Amino acid sequence: MALAPWNSVLAPPRSLIASPQPLPFFSLSLPVSSSTCFLLAAKRTDVAMGTSFSFIASAFSSSSSSSSSNLSTAGFDETAVDALGNVQVLTSSTGKPAFLKDLWDQKEGIAVVALLRHFGCICCWELASELKELIPRFDAAGVKLIAIGVGSPDNARILAQRLPFPLDYLYADPDRKAYDVLGLYHGLGRTFFNPASTKVFSRFSSIRKAAANYTISATPDDKSSVLQQGGMLVFKGKELLYARKDEGTGDHAPLEEVLNICCKVPVA
Repeated sequence: MALAPWNSVLAPPRSLIASPQPLPFFSLSLPVSSSTCFLLAAKRTDVAMGTSFSFIASAFSSSSSSSSSNLSTAGFDETAVDALGNVQVLTSSTGKPAFLKDLWDQKEGIAVVALLRHFGCICCWELASELKELIPRFDAAGVKLIAIGVGSPDNARILAQRLPFPLDYLYADPDRKAYDVLGLYHGLGRTFFNPASTKVFSRFSSIRKAAANYTISATPDDKSSVLQQGGMLVFKGKELLYARKDEGTGDHAPLEEVLNICCKVPVA
């Protein structure tokens, strides 16, 4: 039976669900955080619904080819990338605005700009946790890490304090200006029903680790923010060396790819 594209529907066909009751992933109404939806489904699966949930995960994967990473900058408009430097983000420690172009040397400096999802997303916490582990390698290579999340500086500080994550590397973009300039994906289908999101099912251990001190209170007040997807960029000065859009929730750029680019580029 042919499966409809999951990013084009709002609910799965009932024929795909073996149980007379919908799985918790689909029976929930739109939650405050998309990540909460994933966690509740995973918890329920561990207890009673492992086979049913793995079947749904398989259906997601088979309905579309998985998102592949590519070491190019395809899909990013050059004008938009140039405009990114004039976007202001807020420092998480003080809330003061800062132009992105002022955060690294625009001539020869190497920067990794990681656009997370919103600060209340557990997948955002997972990626932030993995980036934190790489900070010594970034610093040793002379690479500036700039992690940006959707929400207020208060939301950012909640993540920074509880994960924890160093404030000096963390910025807030409450109005999603950087995301809009780059054309990063946003919407219900991308957030909940994109096949690329099934990658989170293979990362339960890292998600559980990141969730140790997790709180949903880091979620932005603007609930449309939970539908925002992230991305990853690597710059040398103003030159874009690598760019990748997250296709769905938890579809992060492979960090080995990022390291292979940013930590092998000669620093002036």
